[in-house]
Amino acid sequence: MAQTDSQSSTFPEIVELNVGGQVYVTRLETITAVPNSLLWTKFTQSSPGDLPKDSKGRFFFDRDGFLFRYILDYLRDSELFLPEFFKERRRLQREADFFQLPELSRRLAAVSKDTDTEDSEEAELTSPATSSSDRTLRSPGASSGYITIGYRGSYTIGRDIQADAKFRRVARITVCSKISLAKEVFGDTLNESRDPDRPPDKYTARYYLKYNFLEQAFDRLAEAGFHMVACNSTGTCSYASNDPGEDKLWTSYTEYVFSR
Repeated sequence: MAQTDSQSSTFPEIVELNVGGQVYVTRLETITAVPNSLLWTKFTQSSPGDLPKDSKGRFFFDRDGFLFRYILDYLRDSELFLPEFFKERRRLQREADFFQLPELSRRLAAVSKDTDTEDSEEAELTSPATSSSDRTLRSPGASSGYITIGYRGSYTIGRDIQADAKFRRVARITVCSKISLAKEVFGDTLNESRDPDRPPDKYTARYYLKYNFLEQAFDRLAEAGFHMVACNSTGTCSYASNDPGEDKLWTSYTEYVFSR
């Protein structure tokens, strides 16, 4: 009888990893490219059955799944390529230390030192009248982009149109944006169940938040340096009885567009 992957003493040539909820598929030779690194040790000195796995049998590491893409790029090419205005060098250096990649950690430390010097020089040239939010927008660490927040709501209007409308609770707040931006702003309050395993450089219109308070979403966006640039709303009467004495039920869809 053939052994299962968990019972086998050797790792497959193609390895599936779950790093903090992000799924990566790579070659065994890639993740063992740096001798004495943590991944090299795990995948050369252990057997598949010794490593933790998720519910689908993928090898699991409880680390930052977004930043792991740069760890994997380094293992492939032994080079450090970061996007312009990358603001998480120190966090990536921490990941490099965890995965025991001293050369990558050294390079990140050197880049962070140069960036700190540039930031200090820029701060000296900044006008004292410049607001902190303006500085956030121009910070080299803040990647630009758009996030659209949407929600569907319903409300009733009675026969007395002068009376206040009766609003119902917002059922779900949706998030449309680049994957990396959505995760940066909303973190673990983001529900990815409708569009799982999406790479961070792709876009989605299917994420939604685990809470239903718009102000809570707006606070997070403001803290991340985003400003509202547009909004729109539509409303339709979804139920209207022939009885003029009954309330009319209206549904609406509203979107707020934020930019940084």
